[in-house]
Amino acid sequence: MTKTDEQWREELSPQEYAVLRESATERPFTGEYTDTETEGVYSCRACGAELFRSTTKFHSHCGWPSFYAPSKDDNVELIEDRSSGMVRTEVRCASCGSHLGHVFEGEGFDTPTDQRYCINSVSLKLQPTQ
Repeated sequence: MTKTDEQWREELSPQEYAVLRESATERPFTGEYTDTETEGVYSCRACGAELFRSTTKFHSHCGWPSFYAPSKDDNVELIEDRSSGMVRTEVRCASCGSHLGHVFEGEGFDTPTDQRYCINSVSLKLQPTQ
């Protein structure tokens, strides 16, 4: 999916645009999905592509929604991120290229993958299970 910056600005709020298109980060503990336990599917707020399921969401107490795996590996794109003076792995929507957050490994969480997909709430839209 390709859109111009002008098209994205028309469709997204200023905060959504800053995070999804400019790789900003929302402040910790402020996002609407940080602590939610609603069952359903989390999709990309920009394009609607499925990204995560509530069955892989867990409480990491980091200030952002955390998942231990995407719903399918090819739903997200992982990119080396050397910004902010560190090396991290950025997570992007594979469908539209929007910034979602970062993934971290080896932090000792009791999850099947020992990964923490730390995702901005503003990057997501929850579709509750009926």
